[in-house]
Amino acid sequence: MQLKLIQQLFRQYEQYLQTPAAADRLYIWESQRIFQENWNMAAENWSEMFDQSLQNSHTRRLWLREAYEPKKRMMEFIQLAPDFVQHMFFDLFNEEKAVDGRASRFVFYCDQMMESYLEQYPLSKENSHYHDDNYHMVFLYLSFRFPDKYCLHDPEAFRRLLQAVGSQDIPKTNDVERYAKVCQTLWKWMQKETQILDLHQQRLQSGLHYTEDSLMLVYDMMQAVL
Repeated sequence: MQLKLIQQLFRQYEQYLQTPAAADRLYIWESQRIFQENWNMAAENWSEMFDQSLQNSHTRRLWLREAYEPKKRMMEFIQLAPDFVQHMFFDLFNEEKAVDGRASRFVFYCDQMMESYLEQYPLSKENSHYHDDNYHMVFLYLSFRFPDKYCLHDPEAFRRLLQAVGSQDIPKTNDVERYAKVCQTLWKWMQKETQILDLHQQRLQSGLHYTEDSLMLVYDMMQAVL
C-alpha cells in the first residue's frame, strides 16, 4: 500500500464527512452502542440478551432484509441449544486465536446448528442460517464486541481499496485475516487525521451513538469513497 494514495483517500473521506450524506450510516454506531450496553456472556436468559443486543431505532437492515434473517435464525438456535451457542460465541470472541480460524469455525458451528434445527423441524422450509454471507454477521458480532479491533466485512470494497492504494496482491476470495490487519493498519493512520476524527465526532449524538474508538470509521470510508 502506498501512503500517498491512502492520504488521498483520507482527503476524499474528509470532504465526504462535510456533506449531508455523512449521516447515511450512523445507524451502525447506534447499534454498536446498544450491543456494548447489552451484551453479557454470563446472562441467564441468552435469548433475551441476544435480542436486546441487536436493536436499532432507525433500521434493522443489518440483520433483517428480504430473504435475510440471521438474527431470527440465531435466536432459534439459542432456543434449541443455548449452551452450544454460548460456546460458539466464546470461541468467536477468543482473541488469543487467529480471526480466520474463529470465523470459519463459527460458520461451521452454524452449519451444525442448522442441521439440528432441520432435524427438530423436518417440515420447515428454512434452508439457511445466513451466517455464511461473506462473513457479514461474523464481523458484525466481532466489530460490535471489539469496536477498536474490527469493522464490518465487505470483500468487494476491500478489493477496491487495495486497488486504490496501489496493492499488487488483490485477493480473489475472502481473506478475513488480511482484511482485519489492513483495516487495523488504516485505523492507526486514520487516528492521526484529527480533522476526520473531529468531523466524525461532530456527527455523533451522545447517548445515541457509540462515541469511543471504532474501526467502523474505516468501513464507512470504504463505503463512501470507493
